[in-house]
This record gives sequence, C-alpha cells and structure tokens, in this order.
Amino acid sequence: MWIGEQGWPPYGVLAVLLVAYIILGAVMDELAMILLTLPIFFPVVTALDFGLTTEETAIWFGILVLVVVGIGLTAPPIGLNVFVVSSLARDVPIARTYRGVAPFLATDLLRLALCVAFPGLSLWLVRLLS
Repeated sequence: MWIGEQGWPPYGVLAVLLVAYIILGAVMDELAMILLTLPIFFPVVTALDFGLTTEETAIWFGILVLVVVGIGLTAPPIGLNVFVVSSLARDVPIARTYRGVAPFLATDLLRLALCVAFPGLSLWLVRLLS
C-alpha cells in the first residue's frame, strides 16, 4: 500500500522488482528465491494499475517472474546454470561457455521486454480460454 501511495509509475516499480529478481538469481536457487520474495512482491504488483484486471495482473506477473528467474540463473557473473554446464564440459573454459550463452541471454531479455511492453502477448491464451 505504501508503494502505491508514493505515486511511482507502475512500470518503474515493476522494473525495479524484475532487476532485483535477476540479481537474486545470480546467488539463489530459483525455488527459494520465488518462495522468499513472492509474498512481498506479489501484493505490491497487484496493487499497481497496469490496465489489467487483478487476475490478469497476477498471471502476467507470474509469467514475468519465471522469465526473470531463468535470466538470473544464466546471467553473469555467477549464473548457476552456466556453472552446471561448465562442470559437465570440463575441457571448455567458463568464459567460452558464457560467450556461448550470450545470444540466448539476449533473446531472453528481448522476450522479457516484449512481455512487459505488451502484456497481451503473455495473456492471449488465458483470454482465449476464459
């Protein structure tokens, strides 16, 4: 409620939350991160006005969280998923692994930007089924 009363733009608050998820993804497991942050972040997002119904906002935020958690697990400097791949391919240096992951990380960031800019992209199936 406090954040909603501050007059901050909804997309600015959302951007801060998504960046926090990416940073947390560098050091935490995805399930632990979601379980620890969702009770705090979810009411904040549902209290903001994105031009969607409360149910659509909840689904949209859930999709965004899953996308940024995946980005956080592959983004440098830590990227837990990259460490797993690097441990399987011991003859490949980790810098080369990060270079190989870079195009996928870029497309993930593009997908995130599209889902944030156009919520209908991630909600079209939900709207079709309702």
